[in-house]
Amino acid sequence: MTTPAGLDPRGPRFAAVLTTIVFVIVLLTGSGWLALAQAVIFAFGAGNPRWNAFALVYRYLVAPRLAPPAEREDPAPVRFAQAVGLVFTVVAAAAYLGGATVLGTVFAAFALVAAFLNGFFGLCLGCEAYLLVRRLRAA
Repeated sequence: MTTPAGLDPRGPRFAAVLTTIVFVIVLLTGSGWLALAQAVIFAFGAGNPRWNAFALVYRYLVAPRLAPPAEREDPAPVRFAQAVGLVFTVVAAAAYLGGATVLGTVFAAFALVAAFLNGFFGLCLGCEAYLLVRRLRAA
């Protein structure tokens, strides 16, 4: 069985909802280790959004119960967004683990806002940044 080109846009949104939950827990507990675990998830997503742990949950447990998507999206903006999330989360994890709780909180909060906007409103800040960078490079 071959996979159609592009991503099911519902997958990254599902992953963003789960990521939102993770960041709420990170902020409530100040857990650098949980932030580090989320960074690993982002690292896989930056390499290939289909291999992000949350994307796998979507693909194997959620997507089979849904109708096929009406359209698919380019994975490049999602990869970029995952890389941006990775950077913010690595900084948050390092800060929490290094005792710089305020810095960890700030970076985890930024990541939470981005995940929340994507998961609940479909506004992917990293994807929009990717498109902006492409337009600026073309100009």
